[in-house]
Amino acid sequence: MTGMMSEIEGERKKRVCYFFDSDIGGFHYGPGHAMKPTRIRMCHSLVMNYGLYKRMEIFRAKPATKREMTQFHSDEYVDFLSRITPDNMHSFVQEQLKCNVGEDCTVFDGLFDYCAISAGGSLEGAARLNRDKCDIAVNWAGGLHHARRREASGFCYVNDIVLGILELLRYHSRVLYIDIDVHHGDGVEEAFYTTDRVMTVSFHKYGEYFPGTGELRDVGSGKGKYHTLNFPLRDGINDDSYKSVFEPVIQQVMESYDPAAVVLQCGTDSLAGDKVGCLNLSMRGHANCVKFVKSFNKPLLLLGGGGYTMRNVSRAWAYETGLATGVELGADIPVNEYYEYFGPDYQLDVKSSNTEDMNSPAYLERVKNIVMEHLRNVGGPPSVQMMDIPTLPIDAEMDDMNQDEDLADPDERRPQSLLDRRVQASGELSDSDDEDEGGRRDHASHRDADSSSSNRRRPHKFGMGVGIMTAGPTHGVGPSGHTTIAPMNIDEGPIAGSPKHPLEDGV
Repeated sequence: MTGMMSEIEGERKKRVCYFFDSDIGGFHYGPGHAMKPTRIRMCHSLVMNYGLYKRMEIFRAKPATKREMTQFHSDEYVDFLSRITPDNMHSFVQEQLKCNVGEDCTVFDGLFDYCAISAGGSLEGAARLNRDKCDIAVNWAGGLHHARRREASGFCYVNDIVLGILELLRYHSRVLYIDIDVHHGDGVEEAFYTTDRVMTVSFHKYGEYFPGTGELRDVGSGKGKYHTLNFPLRDGINDDSYKSVFEPVIQQVMESYDPAAVVLQCGTDSLAGDKVGCLNLSMRGHANCVKFVKSFNKPLLLLGGGGYTMRNVSRAWAYETGLATGVELGADIPVNEYYEYFGPDYQLDVKSSNTEDMNSPAYLERVKNIVMEHLRNVGGPPSVQMMDIPTLPIDAEMDDMNQDEDLADPDERRPQSLLDRRVQASGELSDSDDEDEGGRRDHASHRDADSSSSNRRRPHKFGMGVGIMTAGPTHGVGPSGHTTIAPMNIDEGPIAGSPKHPLEDGV
């Protein structure tokens, strides 16, 4: 493995669970759409060919059920998502308008399956963290932070983050949510705006930019006042400037709030050269956020998010998967099925450009001081009354972690699911000693081996979208004025949010 990866000195070894479903690469939002789920499959190809599979357990999570989705979303909305298809969408014209589905959030073949895969990974990752089955859970298919309780928004239909946090709250008194996507994490903020059991911290571009929310003065309300923190950024922020505000703010959050678990949304549209984003982070600058949050040794759920230059998305998430397992990936990209996408240099790094940083030191210092002042008003971690943990369907699966073994082929010596869960001890084997496990490097075998043990869906056809998103600025100024609900009252009434605007298509 010489040159492929190197151990990070002084790193405390973490137990990592990594979730991937090969079906994710078969979904397509429609021609010309910026969101391309293939990026997750590209990332997985890098993860496997770098050999990271030896350092973590790999799981194919069970897709989320309608019942699990309705822990946050309304029954009516989830039912609509499960029924609409490109073939029958003309029968749901009013519902599409009501649920904001049709343009940015297109109707495509397999839409509900896509949502179920995304949410299933985040739910199972949170469940494994709850039961101390791992220290870090990774689901790059998750992180869809714009979805609201009754409607889609910004390419997001089901808010897997909210579902994952609700699962974490069953076992943990306080959960910290951090968002480093270029867009404000409005759907997650809105869901927990009035509770002190979740603190949301979002670093994002603000001003004439989708979704138009996330102003500095939006700090939560009721019991949740000062438990919502927003750090509005201007165009072109670089690694040094980002680090100068991210680390002190998160350090103070950890000291003031003392979360029991952390969820980090790693949207890569904050990278330089993103087709939609306007920031200027390098891969290492972006990954520094993961490394810093990991250093606090809290149960950590790592999720994906935005990111529209596929080769850079896969580079960053593969590198951050390596950091989660305690290694730094080598500079030379190994041969993989998407190798030609990484030309002409075939290097892992994503470098910053010479874009001007519009965030002056004075501006960043002023905003940081205001955010710190909000934190001083928190007054220490809130106390939570102990109570019985409510039982949910996912508990049965977590209680019997080996329930699928009964379905394995008895004639197969080492089932693929067993190989995927195997973590190689440091220095145990060289690559040549491990040749018989080559199938683990092939994402297709990961799916094929499981397909005989459960009733899987047929391969998805590429569907046609109902429209291409329109370009143009959004107009969100002033306080967002959220009317939200606490997580323990998730079934009460509709959530009112800010007006929706199409996501800008272009740098």
